[in-house]
Amino acid sequence: MNKYLRLFRLTNTLIGSFAILIAAFMAAGTSMVDYWQNLIIGFFIVFTFIAGGNSLNDYIDVEIDKTAHPERPVVSGEITPTQAKNVGILMLVLSVILSLLTFDVYCISIVVVAVILMFSYEMFLKQRGFVGNVTIAFLTGLVFILAGALVGDVTANIAVGGMAALVSVGREIAKDIEDMESDEGRKTLPMSIGVRNASIVASIFFIAGPILSWLPIYQDPNNYLYYIVILADIAFFYCAYKVFSDPHSAQKKAKIGMLLGLLAFIMSAIYYSFLA
Repeated sequence: MNKYLRLFRLTNTLIGSFAILIAAFMAAGTSMVDYWQNLIIGFFIVFTFIAGGNSLNDYIDVEIDKTAHPERPVVSGEITPTQAKNVGILMLVLSVILSLLTFDVYCISIVVVAVILMFSYEMFLKQRGFVGNVTIAFLTGLVFILAGALVGDVTANIAVGGMAALVSVGREIAKDIEDMESDEGRKTLPMSIGVRNASIVASIFFIAGPILSWLPIYQDPNNYLYYIVILADIAFFYCAYKVFSDPHSAQKKAKIGMLLGLLAFIMSAIYYSFLA
């Protein structure tokens, strides 16, 4: 595979790019096809954004990757750190340029904010612990908001975006608790306030996500396909309990909960597209 495609981590980047299409279906159902031009642009916005973030990550983490990922092109010498940084910045700028093609102030604003946050995270915030956790979680939620904006309704995915962001904060904290021994030198939340207090904070975020997930039920209790979200909520409540004794299990189960939550929102879109 081409060295730059490996720098971009092509598989993960493509998965993220196709995810914007799934998120658009959540927002608009089959009506998303009316916005096909925006969705094509959105696909490449996400592709260049993730590729840029991964490139900057390899530039910043070159010393760590010598042990953890010796196969990556910067570590192997195929690409210099400076080249990785320049390519990363170029790809992030390209994502902003692509957003201009939507002629939508919401899309453009979301992408500009996301690029600023991604650059800040990789260059400054990654070592700041909780601030970095919140930044990554916020970017996770923005994917869904961007998808809504691409199909003409920036508010359509607020519930799923908010749920994903809140649970992601809890998961990032759980990962920091699990990785305390290897995170020496980073200002992670458990290192700043202690493991138990950090577990309490993570638990609060794991609980807050499910609360927000019930907004669609409040709006339309007849949407029976969406009730799959109860399974996701059970998983998140389990994470809120388990993070105190087994943060590794908590953050792994949170991924399962997020997948179930996404399935619930997809089923909701199917309901409104074909059954309502």
